[in-house]
Amino acid sequence: MSQAKPRPALARRLRELREKEWPDAGITQSQLAAAIGGAKPLSVSLISSWENIEKPVTPPIKRLDAYATLFATRRSVEGGSVRVLPLENLTDDERKLRDDLLVELMKLRGGEESAAAPLPDVWRFPEGEDITIVCAPLPAKYREHLTYANPESADFVTLYTYADPDALIVLFGHIRSRNPDNLVTFKTSDELVLKDYTSHLILLGGVDFNKVTRDVIERVADLPVEQVAREADAEHGGFRVKYAGRSELFEPKLDRAGRLLEDVAHFYRGVSPFNQERTVTVCNGMYGRGTLGAVRALTDPRFRDRNQDYIRSRFRGADSFSVISRVLIVAGNGLTPDWTIEDNVLHEWSKADE
Repeated sequence: MSQAKPRPALARRLRELREKEWPDAGITQSQLAAAIGGAKPLSVSLISSWENIEKPVTPPIKRLDAYATLFATRRSVEGGSVRVLPLENLTDDERKLRDDLLVELMKLRGGEESAAAPLPDVWRFPEGEDITIVCAPLPAKYREHLTYANPESADFVTLYTYADPDALIVLFGHIRSRNPDNLVTFKTSDELVLKDYTSHLILLGGVDFNKVTRDVIERVADLPVEQVAREADAEHGGFRVKYAGRSELFEPKLDRAGRLLEDVAHFYRGVSPFNQERTVTVCNGMYGRGTLGAVRALTDPRFRDRNQDYIRSRFRGADSFSVISRVLIVAGNGLTPDWTIEDNVLHEWSKADE
């Protein structure tokens, strides 16, 4: 894609942050250059070019990331020095301020950034934009003996007709808390209407049950990942990756009694093929615990920050990206995958801006 065009509004905002956010701190361009550059300080002339309203130079995304982190907390200028604190040292309130500021700066930057470019928090969306979580309907053969899934029963509960309800409950609650001013709904793929396709779509489950997942994946031309349905050409299915004329199948592992020992999860984020101003996200596993693992990777408070930082460092500026990871099963429960552990990530891919 082409280089981002100079943005006077961004230059004005960067100057305002330095001069007016904490005017008593008197942050100089030299101090800012040293803080943002980290181990390799930037030049004062470069900072000046980013703040030049008449002839602005557009900063790289990683520098805006540093700006947002620095100006998220007054602690950045305590003791007379100016520094960018490590993300893990920020409080929850400071992280929210950072995320909001980075979203603002990214919007001002404009240019080649797409709706799907990794944001500070994957699960935060621009205010006022609708979000639709799409689940597969539980196939009839699994519902026929469930009283609660029978609409004719007085005990009927709609959620029993959904596949992956555990992943849905975790994700719906998390997204609602992250996006209090957005309309967040969930439906089965059979319940979608036309306007739902133009919202931010989050798809739970794979191509065998969720037809919307199938429709989306088929339209992502460059994604080298395809799901092999269970009981197809692999006994338990898996995710096949094609690259350099070769293919590799990542399969779940079961013991001889059929108990699941390790599932495989696929997380994908990209521009929606139905609306270029919205995103589509797929959380998928070969079994339910893999789908839950894909969801928990970025919702579990013990792991979400490190996994989010992993995404930011690996896929910054990418239009779309995917991660295939292991989900270990212990005592029948799927463990949240930690993507910073090399053995847990089986494959990753991104379509970076060119």
